[in-house]
Amino acid sequence: MIAIIDYEAGNLTSVERAIRSLGRDCVVTSDAQTIRDAERVIFPGVGQAGSAMASLARTELSAVIHDVYASGRPFMGICLGTQIILSHSQEYDTPCLGLLEGEVKAFPLKMTDTDGSLLKIPHMGWNRIHQVTDHPILEGITEEDEFYFVHSYYPAPIHREHVLAECTYGFTFPVMLGHKNLISSQFHPEKSGKAGLKILDNFCRWQPC
Repeated sequence: MIAIIDYEAGNLTSVERAIRSLGRDCVVTSDAQTIRDAERVIFPGVGQAGSAMASLARTELSAVIHDVYASGRPFMGICLGTQIILSHSQEYDTPCLGLLEGEVKAFPLKMTDTDGSLLKIPHMGWNRIHQVTDHPILEGITEEDEFYFVHSYYPAPIHREHVLAECTYGFTFPVMLGHKNLISSQFHPEKSGKAGLKILDNFCRWQPC
């Protein structure tokens, strides 16, 4: 059973639909024991870091997430779920979960493309990613595959070895993180067609060392 954490700030239906399309059993839940008992856990999210952390504190799911990470079971963050696994977010100066050391940073207000044109914030749409570290989560993914992004902030982990893949939009920044039993993607795999489903399928099969 895969638990999809419901903390009142997630794009839950599309994640659930994507997992079920892979033939996997899953449940959307905020129940602490169900999450602790799950074989794998997905931590999706959209919205603001401050409101998400407030919801996690109110529902006491912060401790549950720390417990799952400490247990060694496969754990995946998506979009906002990638950002708030880090130590701190610049969005409303928000202390986050601290599963990995790092800062969530805002895109500069006036980013330009290679031709000098202004880039829109939030970064929204399809982009290719560049793999920088070998990992089973990226098995079968090529440099030609594109993934769907919607975000105004990006993850900046302290340790370079925690970066699995990067993307370039104005500048190059991390979009996939990984450490031990934790994997996360700034983009939305559940909205990224066959390539996104491949990443989710890899997660469903992954056995962390």
